[in-house]
Amino acid sequence: MAAPIKFESPRRSAHEELLERLEHAPAEHAEALLAVYDLLQGLHDRGVLDALNGALSSGNFILDTVVETANTPENIRAIRNLLILSKVLSDIDPDVLGSLTGAVPEALQQVSSEKTSAPGMLSLLQKFNSRDSRRGMAFAASLLESFGKRLGEKK
Repeated sequence: MAAPIKFESPRRSAHEELLERLEHAPAEHAEALLAVYDLLQGLHDRGVLDALNGALSSGNFILDTVVETANTPENIRAIRNLLILSKVLSDIDPDVLGSLTGAVPEALQQVSSEKTSAPGMLSLLQKFNSRDSRRGMAFAASLLESFGKRLGEKK
């Protein structure tokens, strides 16, 4: 009967492997290391590293101050309102919103023009007769109706 062959794998030292990789790293990654040094120098020149160091050393104080400031009823409402407004903006078609943002400055320019005097009642009524004005009034009426319906649901 044959005798089993005894095999022993060489012991690996993770620490020694890391040291060897670290020893060869500057030669293998010289260009990247130089870029990192340039970046660090730029951050140091602009005072960013000092600011980050200060923020890290006073991290608990900054965090406590932010939490204390945000934990007021007014700021909680403001954050909730911002979240709701972001949802409203995400529901609006960008083309429609673009039309609205283009219409506002145009309307302000027409109304605030220095050469135009305040319109009379008859000219205002004539403007309401145009197709575009009726479309805008329909939007305003729908908006008011929806708003009134939602206010009634609250009660």
